[in-house]
Amino acid sequence: MRNRQVSLVAFLLIVIFLAIAVLSQRERQLKQIPFSELVARVESKEVRTLSISGSQIDGELTDGTKIRSIGKPTDFYLEKFAEAGVVPDYEEEGDNVWLTGLLNGIPVVLMVVVLLMFMRQMQMGSGRAMSFGKARARVLTENGKKVTFSDVAGCDEAKQELEEIIAFLKDPRKFTRLGGRIPKGVLLAGSPGTGKTLLARAVAGEAGVPFFSISGSEFVEMFVGVGASRVRDLFEQAKKQSPCIIFIDEIDAVGRHRGLGMGGGHDEREQTLNQLLVEMDGFESSDSVILMAATNRPDVLDPALLRPGRFDRRVLVPAPDFKGRLGILQVHARRTPLEDSVDLERIARGTAGFSGADLENLINEAALLAARFNKKKVDQSDLEQAKDKVQMGSERRSLGLSDEQKRTTAYHEAGHAIVARLMPELDPVNKITIIPRSMALGLTQLLPEENQFNYTATRLSSTLAYMMGGRAAEDLIFHRFDTGASSDLRRATRLATSMVTEYGMSESIGPVAWSENREDNYLGGELPRRREISEATAQRIDEEVRGLLVNAYGRAKGALENNMDLLHEVAKELLEKESLDSFEFEAVVSRFPPVLTERPVA
Repeated sequence: MRNRQVSLVAFLLIVIFLAIAVLSQRERQLKQIPFSELVARVESKEVRTLSISGSQIDGELTDGTKIRSIGKPTDFYLEKFAEAGVVPDYEEEGDNVWLTGLLNGIPVVLMVVVLLMFMRQMQMGSGRAMSFGKARARVLTENGKKVTFSDVAGCDEAKQELEEIIAFLKDPRKFTRLGGRIPKGVLLAGSPGTGKTLLARAVAGEAGVPFFSISGSEFVEMFVGVGASRVRDLFEQAKKQSPCIIFIDEIDAVGRHRGLGMGGGHDEREQTLNQLLVEMDGFESSDSVILMAATNRPDVLDPALLRPGRFDRRVLVPAPDFKGRLGILQVHARRTPLEDSVDLERIARGTAGFSGADLENLINEAALLAARFNKKKVDQSDLEQAKDKVQMGSERRSLGLSDEQKRTTAYHEAGHAIVARLMPELDPVNKITIIPRSMALGLTQLLPEENQFNYTATRLSSTLAYMMGGRAAEDLIFHRFDTGASSDLRRATRLATSMVTEYGMSESIGPVAWSENREDNYLGGELPRRREISEATAQRIDEEVRGLLVNAYGRAKGALENNMDLLHEVAKELLEKESLDSFEFEAVVSRFPPVLTERPVA
């Protein structure tokens, strides 16, 4: 129905433009001339025909030009016309006026029709022309698809924090009779994809109350005052259906620190934030309305929004640990048939740093991969390939590398793997591949044995050596450098700089942090910068960073020089198989025991 209305409006607009074009062309073809000039042209026999309608005289010259003049010729002029051989035709004045008025009125009538249809459509549709100030929140009730805590995994601490909110929504008197006040606002903070929105829906599902969901960006429009009006309307709707939950996703879109914008106090976003603060202050304990919000940038929110009495409870939703990742995989695997031999624990261990959204995508990619090969169930290989795709990108087998480029890549990745195997405190090698993925020609992946929250100087130094392993292998085998190690060098330089300027891991510089964060007024985020330091200190920092990198390169090269046979064998296996998993790599290591290792070989 809507497509038909759009087509009708488009057709009427085309007719209007055509009618205007025809009238404009008709007017351009007529040459307006004074009556005296008309008489002179008739006497000089330049006029072929004349037509008189009231005081309007239309004619055609011998060259085909259309002319028009205004006047009523008397008998004297009519005799002159007759002597020149031009006898005017007479038309009824009413008929001509009616036709002219009709032609001139058609565009006006059509424009009025289109305008009326547009206004009716705006009133009937979702974007009502006169309802800019209405909140566009989506409401989920008990009749809709219900999400509970059983559908949420990987954030047990966050769920425990929210149990109190659920208990209040189910039985408010349990808290109010003792003089307690439930938090008015709950802020869910965490990285993207950790399940903040799902957690908020689960709270509403557990409590069995309406759930108003809206994005922070939906409050702000180009018209001043619209955002504040929508905030008022949203809270009015919520109070009518209390107890309920209002959920504002990405609240940093309207809740950023005031005073950073270009518009000063009259900025539309700031007016929206001010109205939100007022509405939260107006909450009464008897309203039974809980405001929940989610953001991945709590550091940029206005302090007034976070004070007690507004968002007085923060709930951190972190990236899941091993147990949490395993739970998330099991939740998403309910809808996907898996082979009995599938080991989700292995997948969970190999996905450190994955968010809930990443793990859901992994299960989905595995299901699509199995369906592509007409499998009835998803097996371990499908999950492994899906994990590699999510982590490293899609394979690019059509890249067409030459044999020499493949050989260089094989030795580069073998260097990474062997150095990682020899350096202390590094994670075990999980996979080595020379199949191009994303922008990389090859990749060496380490498998964390446990979540790491603090890193020792020894581990970071070993990481630098691991990053230099590929370049060191190329130097030893080919005695040349190429651009393949550019990404490794950038990562190593950033890490070494952080060790010196942030972590205080340099004996020469000492326990001083030479970098700090600043708030940028226009970007609204934290940008790292160095403090104001002297040229001498800056030079010492640069020398110390270079020293760490040179030392790491020396360690990597020395480790490979002592294990050349192992380097050749790993590269040979990569050229034959293109990819080695942890078991295949350890099988090669067992045949060529490493020499002068810096940690015991298992």
